[in-house]
Amino acid sequence: MKIIWKKLIFTCLVGFGLGSCTEDLTLTPISQITNASFWKSPQEARGALNGMYVRMRSQATTNLFVWGEGRSEIWVQNFGFDPSINFFVYTNNLSRVNPGPDWTTMYSVIHDANLLLKYVPTITFATEAEKNAILAQAYAMRAFTYFTMTKIWGDLILIEQPTEGFDPTTIYKERAPQADVFKLIKSDIEKALTLFPDNTLPNGRNRWSKPALNALKADVFLWTAKRLNGGNTDFNTVLSAISEIETADVALLSSFSDVFRFANKGNKEILLSMRFQEGESSARTVLGGVPTLTAPTAPFTSQEVINKILPYYAGKDSYWQMSTLVTKQFSDDDSRKNASFIEVNQTRNGTTSFMYNIDLKWPGTTSGGVTVMFDDFILYRYADVILMKAEAKNGLGQSPAEEMNKIRQRAYGAKFANYTFVNGTKEANDEAILQERLFEFLNEGKRWWDLVRFNKALEKVPLLKGKTQNDLLYPISETILSLEPLVKQNPGY
Repeated sequence: MKIIWKKLIFTCLVGFGLGSCTEDLTLTPISQITNASFWKSPQEARGALNGMYVRMRSQATTNLFVWGEGRSEIWVQNFGFDPSINFFVYTNNLSRVNPGPDWTTMYSVIHDANLLLKYVPTITFATEAEKNAILAQAYAMRAFTYFTMTKIWGDLILIEQPTEGFDPTTIYKERAPQADVFKLIKSDIEKALTLFPDNTLPNGRNRWSKPALNALKADVFLWTAKRLNGGNTDFNTVLSAISEIETADVALLSSFSDVFRFANKGNKEILLSMRFQEGESSARTVLGGVPTLTAPTAPFTSQEVINKILPYYAGKDSYWQMSTLVTKQFSDDDSRKNASFIEVNQTRNGTTSFMYNIDLKWPGTTSGGVTVMFDDFILYRYADVILMKAEAKNGLGQSPAEEMNKIRQRAYGAKFANYTFVNGTKEANDEAILQERLFEFLNEGKRWWDLVRFNKALEKVPLLKGKTQNDLLYPISETILSLEPLVKQNPGY
């Protein structure tokens, strides 16, 4: 039996707003379903496409955030010991024995995409446009997955065809150099761009589209411009991709907190998110909580604090909180501060002292009197595009003031005049852009990638002091090494 039968479980999924089953399907028994018998109809292709998104959503539950922010300076230990493998990520104490999440499911997403790319061209669709849209999404997802993975582990096993047999000569491979990985990523992006019919975004903004793909393209070329000596050529490619996005139906919302309101999913600032909905998916793991036995006993400073905090007990992870190293950098004039976290103090014997921080960016929703975390995981939003444009312009020696001030105008409102960005040296601008990204994307799973791209991780993360560039990659787990005999460990581990 081929592994393709697993796709059938996704055919009727409603998740991601991709439609539901309205037809009665007569299927052969699972034990007899093969690739040859499955890939026959558009309905099956749609089900497989849904399955690819569901698989990536499983990574957005926790891992995409952990990989993208856990190693940064944002998070410190809260109450108790985190029993998960993520403890070693947050404490920057990675090793081949404690490597953090491995790449297994990410390669499953690539397998999903490869199946679509191989078999969808063999299916007859009512319109060529639908076929092309499915193929475009598969190329986009494969590019995003490889991009995420190469930032984590560097060189990768490159798989461009679905694994459908058990021949050791084809399933066991060495890792390809990172330059080859990026060559495939960029090729997939260009193929997808030719297949998307126009620059529109889908309802819900939770599937790949041309604007979302151009955000990925800008992200990829910023990385290669700064980390792989792509230089001015790649910076110019970033600006070209962003100019395409700017013609789409995207905009900064007037209120920062509105971007994250649970009832406002898929708003105009979103280019792509992974959709979470109660009843169809597991909830996200959202950090910044406090143990229910500890927090209620503390005499809070105000009723407002109590009202904001009490609903959060059920939905948050109690092991980690935002560090004061980061939270103290926010100005009280910055609307992003109160939208992103709250400082909890206690007063005893007339003295008020800090207790902990709780994030507020992901509000969740109330179900049966309990807060549950079914907030979407945002991969790209328009503020990210604006600051990527600032970064690319600065890389080319151009002023990033226009883009920086667009972000600051929303953040500071009536007090913006006191925070107007003025163009400086390239180095000073880069530092300001990195800082602005910290304020804008706190708790969105981007900080670690920003620190690495700007080459500031070893400087700004206290737990990395004295370490080297080798330590910026994650180790390959012992489990993966035992399953992949041709894969060698990353340097330093």
